[in-house]
Parts: sequence; C-alpha cells; structure tokens
Amino acid sequence: MNTRIFGVEVVDEFRAIFREPTALFFSIVMPVGFFALFVSLYGKMPVGATPAGTGMLATFGTFAVLSVSLTNPGIGVAGDRERGWLRAKRVSAVPIGVTLAAKLVAVLPYSVGVLLAMTATAALTGALDISVVELLRVFAVLVLGALPFALLGLAVGFQAGPNATAAILNAILFPSAVLSGLWMPLEILPDFFGHIAQFLPTYHLAQLALAQLSGDAVVGHVLVLVAATCVTAALAAMSYRHARS
Repeated sequence: MNTRIFGVEVVDEFRAIFREPTALFFSIVMPVGFFALFVSLYGKMPVGATPAGTGMLATFGTFAVLSVSLTNPGIGVAGDRERGWLRAKRVSAVPIGVTLAAKLVAVLPYSVGVLLAMTATAALTGALDISVVELLRVFAVLVLGALPFALLGLAVGFQAGPNATAAILNAILFPSAVLSGLWMPLEILPDFFGHIAQFLPTYHLAQLALAQLSGDAVVGHVLVLVAATCVTAALAAMSYRHARS
C-alpha cells in the first residue's frame, strides 16, 4: 500500500466527517453531553475503591467510540455509493481497498478526541481516579475494540442509502447501549437485561475496558470481540460484493 496515497485518503475522510455537523452532533457532542450529565450526578459515588465516574469513563466511553465508529464510516460509504463515487474509484489509480481502509482509520482521531473530552469532564467534576497507564489501557481497548462496529457500519452502508443507513445504525446503537448497561449498571435493571447483554459485543467491550481498572479476567471478552470482528468483516466483504453487482 502506498503510504502517501493512504495518508491523503485518510485526511480526505477526516475532513468529510468534520464537514457533516449532524454526524458530529450525534457521534461526539451527544455522548459527551450524556457523560457530563451522569458524571455530574453520580460520578462521585464510591464503587469499591474508586469513584463511579472512573468506571463511567469505560462504559460511557464504549458508547462514545461506538457512536463514532458505527455511524460515520457507514453513512460515508452510503453517501459515496449514492453519488457514484465508489464506481469512479474502481477506475481510478487509488485501490478501493485503500479508500475503505481510510474510512476506518479516519474515525480513530475522533474516538480519541471524544475520550479525551470525557476524561477532562470527569476530572473537572472530581470523579476521576485513574493512573496514566490505566487511562492509556482503557483508551487502547476502546479505540481498537471498536473495529467490529466500524465494519458493521460499512456492511450496512454498502446495502442501504444514506438516510436508511443512519436510521438502521441508530436503531442498533441505542438499544445496544441500554441492553449492555452502558448508561445504567445492569444491576439496577431487570434481570433479563443481564441475560441479553452476554450476547452483545458492546457489553464485552465495556467489560474489557472496565477490566483495565479492576484487573478482572479479559480472555472471554477478547474472544467475543475477535469473533465479532470476523463476522462483521465477512458481512462487510459480502455487502461490498453485492454493492458492486
């Protein structure tokens, strides 16, 4: 892969996301706003040896990277399909694989940015008790763990138009957040929420992030996310072939 071409593609995708105010609001402003509200209300409550706000950085952070990675690549590729841009890419000097990889990579700075905003919010409210190493581990887990959701967004974007893609992905995003306990702990929700959560990759990503603070076992969560990545990658590949036919 030509790194210069790839860099240009990433910058173009980065700018395309920034120029879409609706996407920025729903994928960045809204998650940070939710976090600011909840961490202000409950962030200083003790949960074990740490304030609740520190753990909320992992769970609300999962919702944040999910919002960024699930919606932006999918809506972007759906828009490219509608404008015929992907067909033009097939006869251009830039391989289509480079363009699609750039769409995935371009969301990484936004994911890091929204996590930094949440960290600053938790610190300002006095609800942050975490070492630098733990914070970096949580960031790494959340940013890398968002890959299967970005691939799912691409799969939907290859199948549906821009408006339908946004509707479908939001229909996945919000129920997943509630059922995985990303906004409220599963312990205070009805029992069936906990049973359903075991089957959701979003739940396992949040638990993997929390494990960076608690030291709990991570193998089961990693295996689920690897399996989810394989499944969504296959869906994205099949959807791409369908979009080309």
